[in-house]
Amino acid sequence: MQKRLMAEVIGTFWLVFGGCGSAVLAAAFPELGIGFTGVALAFGLTVLTMAYAVGGISGGHFNPAVTVGTVVAGRNPASILVPYILAQLVGAILAACVLYVVATGKAGVDLGGFAANGYGEHSPGGYSMLAGFVIEVVLTAGFLIVILGATHGRVPAGFAPLAIGLALTLIHLIAIPVTNTSVNPARSTSQALFAGGWAIQQLWLFWVAPILGAVIGATLWKIMGEHD
Repeated sequence: MQKRLMAEVIGTFWLVFGGCGSAVLAAAFPELGIGFTGVALAFGLTVLTMAYAVGGISGGHFNPAVTVGTVVAGRNPASILVPYILAQLVGAILAACVLYVVATGKAGVDLGGFAANGYGEHSPGGYSMLAGFVIEVVLTAGFLIVILGATHGRVPAGFAPLAIGLALTLIHLIAIPVTNTSVNPARSTSQALFAGGWAIQQLWLFWVAPILGAVIGATLWKIMGEHD
């Protein structure tokens, strides 16, 4: 378990530092920013690369919602919930700390929302709380179906990280304008701690909606796909 938790810390660190780092440092870089598409791709690449790197050790969750979903689907025992989620929070917060040090290493820097998730006036596109809640539920449910399906024994081995990484890229392409894309409570928590204020107040949605979505996705997968 100690090695599995270490893998979750490292994997979640990579996800948050790579994904949120691209948003904070490179999305709107003067003249040659990578934009929404680049940020979406960065998040997908973090999961793809770390799923190959440490997925064989811990399962490569890097996300409390994914851990909940795998437990609901019967892929993991409930005993992993608390330690996995704590490890993911540690990795995410460490990544946010390092990102903050790097981002503030420039005179006159404006961190803005520090890639925090939000709705209403804090949504990049001004989308409502209801819109944010719905999209986080739907996309997390879809994400769990992809994860559970891609890692099923009937699927060719070795390709799951590609499907999962591309799914996360697609999710970000859809949802960045709505909520800045969470589908991951650890990622949301780490950035909210630094953004403070409104981000802390709205953080509840980015725990409730992704976990609800994970439960729905895992339940749907059990009904239609988890069979001998």
